[in-house]
Amino acid sequence: MSASFRPAGPRQVPVGQYPLWDEALAAVNRDLAATAPEQRPLRLTVYPEMADLVEQVYVALSNGEAHGNPLMPYESAAEALTAVADAAQETVSERLWRVWPVCTVHDLGMHPRDVDGRPSWWCAGGSRKGDPAHVLAAIGELAAVHRPHRPNRKRRKGGTPR
Repeated sequence: MSASFRPAGPRQVPVGQYPLWDEALAAVNRDLAATAPEQRPLRLTVYPEMADLVEQVYVALSNGEAHGNPLMPYESAAEALTAVADAAQETVSERLWRVWPVCTVHDLGMHPRDVDGRPSWWCAGGSRKGDPAHVLAAIGELAAVHRPHRPNRKRRKGGTPR
């Protein structure tokens, strides 16, 4: 009897298996909840690689779909947070076909960047002179600057929202 070997399909990574990535993903999921509350939290997913039978860990949507490069071992929490945010942005952008996260000042997509040792969401700024690049918030802290769209919000006389 002959059996062909085939590695298992993608599976969710158990919490605690990669504590540094778990912590980073929790911060990124806070930003996702603040800016895209209709989306379920992202998760770490393992995909077995056929070439070398090594499992690769990706940041995936709640349904397990991922896009981009696998996560690599990182020496610091800051490096891990920046990398997980980058992987999350890649997955959200490519799988959901949307820009995420978006700068509330310029309405442009932001990117994770280490700024003075602090992983942050960085915006390239507007196209007008005097509209410089800037950091909107640290990764995990977008809730402090994001105001959710509330379509049923009452308006004051003169058209200004309450």
